[in-house]
Amino acid sequence: MAESPMSNPSNRLAPYAAMDALRDDVRLLGDLVGQVVREQAGDHIFALVEEVRLAAIAVRDAESPDVESERALLQWAERQTTADLRSVTRAFSIYFHVINVAEQHHRVRRLNERERADVPLPESIAAAVARLREQGVSQERITALLPSLRVRPVFTAHPSEARRPTLLLHLERCATLLTDYDIYRENPRRRRAIEDDLRAVITLLWQTAETRTERPSVLDEAQSVVRVLAGTVYDVAPQVQRTLESATLMTSPSLPPEPAGSAFLEPGSWVGGDRDGHPFVTADVTRAAARLARTSVLRRYMEEAQAIGRDLSVSFRMIGASDALMASLERDRVELGVTPVAQWADEPYRRKCGLIAERLRRAAEDEPGGYPDADALLADIRLMRESLLDHCGQRLAGGRLWDFETRVRIFGFRLCELEVRQHSARFTAAVTELLQLANAQPYDTLDEAGRVVALEAALTAAPIALPAAALSAETRQTLAAFDAIRAIQERHGEAASRTVIISMCRAPSDVLAVLLLARESGLFDWSGSAGDLDAPAHARIDIVPLFEEIGELRQSAHILEALLRIPVYRAALRARGWRQQIMIGYSDSNKGAGYLAAAWATFGAQEALARAAAAHGLALELFHGRGGAVGRGGGPMGRAILARPPHASYPTLKVTEQGEVIFARYSHAAIAERHFEQIVHALLRSALEPPEGEPPAEWVETMERLAARSRDVYHQQIKENAAFLRFFREATPFPELASLNLASRPVSRQGRGGADEPPPNLADLRAIPWSFSWTQTRANLPGWFGIGSALREEIASGGLERLRAMYVGWRFFATTMDNAQRSLGVADMPTFHRYATLATDGAPQTAMVDEEYQRAVSAVLAITQQQALLERSSVLARSIRLRNPYVDALHLAQIALLRRYRAAPSGEVEAPERARLLDAIHDSINGVAAGLQETG
Repeated sequence: MAESPMSNPSNRLAPYAAMDALRDDVRLLGDLVGQVVREQAGDHIFALVEEVRLAAIAVRDAESPDVESERALLQWAERQTTADLRSVTRAFSIYFHVINVAEQHHRVRRLNERERADVPLPESIAAAVARLREQGVSQERITALLPSLRVRPVFTAHPSEARRPTLLLHLERCATLLTDYDIYRENPRRRRAIEDDLRAVITLLWQTAETRTERPSVLDEAQSVVRVLAGTVYDVAPQVQRTLESATLMTSPSLPPEPAGSAFLEPGSWVGGDRDGHPFVTADVTRAAARLARTSVLRRYMEEAQAIGRDLSVSFRMIGASDALMASLERDRVELGVTPVAQWADEPYRRKCGLIAERLRRAAEDEPGGYPDADALLADIRLMRESLLDHCGQRLAGGRLWDFETRVRIFGFRLCELEVRQHSARFTAAVTELLQLANAQPYDTLDEAGRVVALEAALTAAPIALPAAALSAETRQTLAAFDAIRAIQERHGEAASRTVIISMCRAPSDVLAVLLLARESGLFDWSGSAGDLDAPAHARIDIVPLFEEIGELRQSAHILEALLRIPVYRAALRARGWRQQIMIGYSDSNKGAGYLAAAWATFGAQEALARAAAAHGLALELFHGRGGAVGRGGGPMGRAILARPPHASYPTLKVTEQGEVIFARYSHAAIAERHFEQIVHALLRSALEPPEGEPPAEWVETMERLAARSRDVYHQQIKENAAFLRFFREATPFPELASLNLASRPVSRQGRGGADEPPPNLADLRAIPWSFSWTQTRANLPGWFGIGSALREEIASGGLERLRAMYVGWRFFATTMDNAQRSLGVADMPTFHRYATLATDGAPQTAMVDEEYQRAVSAVLAITQQQALLERSSVLARSIRLRNPYVDALHLAQIALLRRYRAAPSGEVEAPERARLLDAIHDSINGVAAGLQETG
């Protein structure tokens, strides 16, 4: 058999590979993919893969651009049949899928190797504590921070994961087999068996459709998130908690102390509660998502109780047990009406675990005798732990039982908090209707001051309490969301759903409107008035304004100040412990104003909000709405935490986790644990290290100029340029992306953007498909556009040395430049030029993007004093170089398919061919995403 073209990439990797094991894994998987391609598609496809691979390598390796070679590549793609292009696309896609798994596996292998060293792993909790102690921070200060340290990942269904859950399952199986292969590498018989299993997995990947025929339902998405939370996150959380408490309380990891009273982790989810532009999220769906989460965690608890029972074979005759534990056994048995297990008569802990498991089963199935809440379960676990501690069982109490207690403290009977989000316009419309029906008040015609007065009056009066039949369907749906929150709290506890997020919040009245709707559903009550401002309130929700656009980000602190002057809202905050959560939006601010202006606005909003909150003694929590791509707030999390404004360096992080980022961070236990440790490492340092200090006034003034200039360029050339938005639709796969069934949510708030629909305006278009489309073309425009013009002007006016000083001395500026550098470095202008050929009269727009790209590269290199982009990120730079020729094949296929699809007639006779073309395009979108390891 001829050498597989899919194994050749390992030959290119070999000179650069850090470890022979990774090179061997790549060679093995590449060869197996090649074998499967020949088996499944035949020698013809195998030869086509080889042909385009070698041609792409030749073009990449040329010392200067070769117009003829470039034209030949595009012509090669145009000559192929749709079926052949799809097969070639699938071959390269599957190759990237499994190579990504190999790289992830190698990362885990390297983590294991580095942990064997007798020094703390960089960016670990232990490394943070050691660094702080070296800087003179006392152990007492570190320990005192522990109760307030909190990591709050909020999982969303934002559609930036291109792979189906079915494919992810196959890839997880591939990862498991690679782990086995490491173990049995020197065992020929077992090695051959594992290779056969890998061939089977790769065959399944080939025979499994890359894309769904239907969009997933909201509950499908909820199930996917629950699988991560009740899987990897559930598994690793106690170990991170153990590491944190051992490092900060100076105890042995094998003998942890009593749990510190507050867990570091508070997971959340939007899946089933995020209504913003999502017509399929109803109150019934919200309640169902909460039930699904509850059932999943109770099942995990039941399994864990049974496993601990199998372990704890402690004999009462040998060591004894506490009177309280023994009394509970008979009490529980009678209450549950169960027969004792005869063989466990002398094993009280096994008996107790069996009773715990039965109570959990009944709780999950809503049968009598089930635990009413997590506190009741915790009481039983602590009863066992205390008995073990009193009877020479310290190590047993500090083992799996300690982990079990930690999990219950973290996940409760809810698994995660289900948060509700809705657009401010929907809340306003509901309030307008209620006030109009109640007292004929024309709320929607009032100015902001008038709206606040009207809402204050309504909140201090009796509930409006109109019958549902008197309300429009839209208002009933809006109120039903609050009713669902109340029902979830009554069934699963208040912590199961207590957050309402207001998208596109623009004024204090947007927040008061939500408070009024919450009052109508029994979630808020205040008997105060102008003469009794200190009357206590009862509030069961936290209202979270989400500031997403530049104007609102700049006004966010003023909006907070105005809210704090409103008596009824002050009463609501006192009822919630004088705490306010505010969400910062990174995606829409970028889409609306460009990268640099958005980065500066989000930074400034955090600083201004922190100062305003401190002036009022208000506990502020900032919620970061980040995506995976740089253009949506992505980038290394640890650096982002350390680059926060000094006044906003809280020991907490609440952040959205979405799309491909979820799989990248949480698909493997070791990587998930490492991710949490890196976050905690940065939080400890950010909260306790000497602050960076205020940036000099001239640096702030420089950033204001840069942000203003970059925003002007972005508005003129992108946002307000109708020709460019037409170019975007034609030169990217956006219209076809709109039909890719990634998620239940439409690509725009109005549901527009399909291949046969007019393009939405930029304000209506969601940030993910905007970013996703530019990633597919390798322009990465949202991650850098506007920065070149702004920096060039500053440099031309003599500001280069100041910019270099800012890069060295200001974490925010350094992180901003390095993230832009990452976007520029992953971008590939020759590929973008190929896509530009899809547009009619696209030359002016292509030239404009090219010129701004060159300005940005030149300026970033001058400021960072590098010769080439990513010079100090050698691993990323090498990965891009090695992957580029193979991703090129996917780009070529996609461009040819897009051209063919858009030119095809759309009549009924041609429908089957158009459907085949669209399927092939969808496969190419997934393949490019796999090759780049990034979507949007």
